[in-house]
Amino acid sequence: MNTSITLFTGMILLALTACSTQPAKQEAAETKVIPVPEKPVVTPEEALQQSGQNPDMTITKEGKKLNLVKIMDGGVCKNSLEGAKGEFLVYAYPADIERIKREKGAKIFADFENKIQALSTDALQHAVGNTNLSKDPFALGNDAEQHKLAQQLSENFHNAVAPALKAFKKETTLTIDVTAFPPSFIFYQQGCETATLEPENEGAENPVK
Repeated sequence: MNTSITLFTGMILLALTACSTQPAKQEAAETKVIPVPEKPVVTPEEALQQSGQNPDMTITKEGKKLNLVKIMDGGVCKNSLEGAKGEFLVYAYPADIERIKREKGAKIFADFENKIQALSTDALQHAVGNTNLSKDPFALGNDAEQHKLAQQLSENFHNAVAPALKAFKKETTLTIDVTAFPPSFIFYQQGCETATLEPENEGAENPVK
């Protein structure tokens, strides 16, 4: 199976420091890591205006109010025909951020950024691998098929990333959550290659959406 994967930072918010793009580790010989071009850091408000989407700026996890601190764009080609890309939201507990800054300094967050990107990349690869991206002959149009695929991929991503988030909190003492953003997903069923996963090629290669 020829699998291509990329995950790159779309924007950085508030407390976490911007990180340089790190290549995803190869989990199998056939996995091809896609180099990511440098992108300017923009504010969350600017990025949301550009995307036309409105993710929640806060969520509740374990009784804590987490703030949106980062949005990542990610994409995976499952094979030469099928793949998916979309946005993934990183939330963090602000009190943890301030405490860690006081105890360990702000530079520690550069390492946290790399860990978050790595675990998100792994989860995305597993999620796409476990999602049936084949054309549904019974789907009532592209919108219905898009919704079904988005929900399936979102659930698979949640299941894949949950254990890694627990391990991350235990190691760093920082409470975070990484969630898929279904409205941003684009699915490919008639051709997927590295170029289709880059944001500027959003309309290429016969996407479902």
